[in-house]
Amino acid sequence: MNRSVAALTAGVSAMLLAAGCASDRPVAGTAAPTASAASTTAPAAATSSGTGEQSKFFVQADYDAQLGMRAQTPEGPAGRPWEQAVAPGEKADTGEYKKDGPYHLCFSNAAVNNPWRQVGWKTMQAEVALHKEITEFTALDAEGKDDKQISDIAELTGKGCDALIVSPNTTATLTPAVTAACPKLPVIVFDRGVDTDCPVTFINPIGGYAFGADGAEFLVEKVPAGGKVLALRILPGVDVLETRWSAAKVAFDKSELDVVGVEFTDGDAAKTKSIVSDYIQRHGKIDGVWMDAGATAVAAVEAFEDAGRQVPPIVGEDQQDFLQKWKDSGLTAVAPTYPTYQWRTPVIAALKILKGEEVPKTWKLPQPKITSESLATYLRPDMPPLHYALCGCEDLPGFPAKWGGK
Repeated sequence: MNRSVAALTAGVSAMLLAAGCASDRPVAGTAAPTASAASTTAPAAATSSGTGEQSKFFVQADYDAQLGMRAQTPEGPAGRPWEQAVAPGEKADTGEYKKDGPYHLCFSNAAVNNPWRQVGWKTMQAEVALHKEITEFTALDAEGKDDKQISDIAELTGKGCDALIVSPNTTATLTPAVTAACPKLPVIVFDRGVDTDCPVTFINPIGGYAFGADGAEFLVEKVPAGGKVLALRILPGVDVLETRWSAAKVAFDKSELDVVGVEFTDGDAAKTKSIVSDYIQRHGKIDGVWMDAGATAVAAVEAFEDAGRQVPPIVGEDQQDFLQKWKDSGLTAVAPTYPTYQWRTPVIAALKILKGEEVPKTWKLPQPKITSESLATYLRPDMPPLHYALCGCEDLPGFPAKWGGK
């Protein structure tokens, strides 16, 4: 699926937030949808709920697969979700890459330009430090620029790396660079996908459809029939955000809820608060708030508080400031997640590949949601407000100090 992030004209803050979202590569065996295919991939759901037309990014098979994965028990060691796999399917034969250590691992990173990626990057470095067989680790930061990452990948393939990890800045533009690297060394892609199956493995959590559905289904359960729901999105045209919304739309269209607005916030807290305040004044009451990313969820909550209104059921994410607000204010909430523990998995995968061990060709990690029952498990008051709870970093050297905690 194409991500034309560079062409979007939204504000800088929105671009940075979008950079933290991962690109949902199609499930194995399916192709990315085109605008002409949208009518055949989108479900024939009613749009009377106020959700508008279905996104051209919607692919029914991928939607069905991701929602099905939520109920599947992952394979792998208990308590270590970054080593688990949901419905792993085909395994990659890595015998051709087997070699004795020590190893030089290389990493082409899209960016570290938002809290989600910063938490992930710290987690990856700590994972590398666990393995004495990794004697050299070379990482290049593309700073959110496609052209720099293309150059970075070419540079890394000439640095004597034993394996290359790539988190692509965008999907289509980085595909040729990844394709060119594959014949030279084993390539592991994670977080965001590319439009080629040449990497040995592609690693990420279940995906955007699961995220969007988790939040929408919660509101369908908690908001009375006829209740007014406000949907807040960051910006259009980014595939993972589009799939989050398209899954939510399916749930809302099947419900008796009234989606009174679908608004873009640009990922800006002040704009989010202003939009919510405007809808409270316009409609008198908002009964639920759905969000495609929770970075500005606290701002949405504050809009209700400033208006002297009870905060309705709301969808957030696993950022500590929202989890703390949830607890302190007794919110009715849910937090879908896109776990940062996925940053550990590519290092583990690279070592397995270099030792000739099988890995899933498509490695889907568990993607839990935080509920009122599990909130206490993930809330850590000793961590900074922008820390992501599902870092999987608690057992790593230097925690919590290296992640900004006390």
